[in-house]
Amino acid sequence: MRISLFLELATPRPWDDDLEYTVHQNSLEIIEAADRAGFATAWITEHHFLEEYSHAAAPELLLAAASQRTKRIRLGHGIMHMPPEINNPVRVAERISTLDLLSGGRVEFGTGEASTVGELGGFGVDAGQKRAQWFEAVKVAMRAMTETPFTGFHGDFVDVPPRNVVPKPFQKPHPPLWVACSSPATAIMAAENAIGALNFSRLGPDVLHGRVEEYYQVFAERAVPLAPGINANFLAGVGDLALMVGDTMEEAIELSGPGAGFFGFGLKHYFTKNHHPGAENIWAELEEAVRKDPSIAYSPGRGAIGTVDHIRQFLRLYEDTGIDEAMLMINPHNHEASLRSIERLRKEVLPEFQERDEKFQADKAARLEPVYEAVEARRRQSDAPPYDPDYTFGGLATSADGKYVAAEGRVAVAEHEQARLKSAAAGDAEA
Repeated sequence: MRISLFLELATPRPWDDDLEYTVHQNSLEIIEAADRAGFATAWITEHHFLEEYSHAAAPELLLAAASQRTKRIRLGHGIMHMPPEINNPVRVAERISTLDLLSGGRVEFGTGEASTVGELGGFGVDAGQKRAQWFEAVKVAMRAMTETPFTGFHGDFVDVPPRNVVPKPFQKPHPPLWVACSSPATAIMAAENAIGALNFSRLGPDVLHGRVEEYYQVFAERAVPLAPGINANFLAGVGDLALMVGDTMEEAIELSGPGAGFFGFGLKHYFTKNHHPGAENIWAELEEAVRKDPSIAYSPGRGAIGTVDHIRQFLRLYEDTGIDEAMLMINPHNHEASLRSIERLRKEVLPEFQERDEKFQADKAARLEPVYEAVEARRRQSDAPPYDPDYTFGGLATSADGKYVAAEGRVAVAEHEQARLKSAAAGDAEA
């Protein structure tokens, strides 16, 4: 089982002018430390308008910065919102490909639909159409990443003419494709489409074991690839409290403080309450709630909080479920203790999991080889429009009614040509 980190860029109040800067810089330090420690992937979510809970509005930028500070760790979108009103799928293809090039082929392409009222409503996305939008957008993004040229798409939500979308990704045919799964139905959908399952529902090991078995059973029996590449992997966030290591359980709990429960508390806030933009103090509400019920911040078995031995045993429970990757969260408001925790795992926990994972992955590859062949045999014939060798585009952009012509380009070309001729004439005179 691989072990990874999950960053949401939580930015709890109290705020000052430098806090968002500090959170972003701290996140880069965390990813650098995770790279040195041997964590498999740094996953960063994408969220919008969810103040305090997550300020990760542009994960591709943070991942791009991290790509230049790290050498081995993979860089995961966990996830990118795919409704076209939020992210145009052609722009998605361009950004994922660019990040893959910058990182030397270390991108994991996690996708999702978005779900909160704040995000869907903020971009005018119809919640009833978000699954259909996801399908169209993913199909377009994957084709744009892999076709030369992309021959166009005309759907219900996306309409793109033929273009050669560049650059192309470093990984061929493309970075591994994942989808966020917060329900059994979505995990089954991931298996049916031969893509990785990013499980964010924080299931216990007993329930998770059955979910993993079902994913691989469905994959073997009826998976039909949605993308050119196949990704048979099941990742799970383990527990719902953030990572913290202490010499004693009591020290780890004290170091964690209320921040350990911030993920679940913030999630509940945005899904069950009406939020007043700019006027809430979720952190203060959390502190008050923890005073009344300390289990909100910590209760046994809910997360990787404790001594090294406790965390090792906690992770072993999830390793036994058969998941491919376990994802640990980072505790907000406790940066230095989080860095120390990563270092402790580097020295005392990760090596044994990495050693066992090498054998696990080799056995899995041998076991799934005939399954992959069967899945490939079920691949549908491409419904992409045929390439038209006579299709061209060019000239000046014109409004739909034909009354406006964007003549700025013509002016720029004329001025450039005049300058070129003038420079050439001057050169001839000197000669």
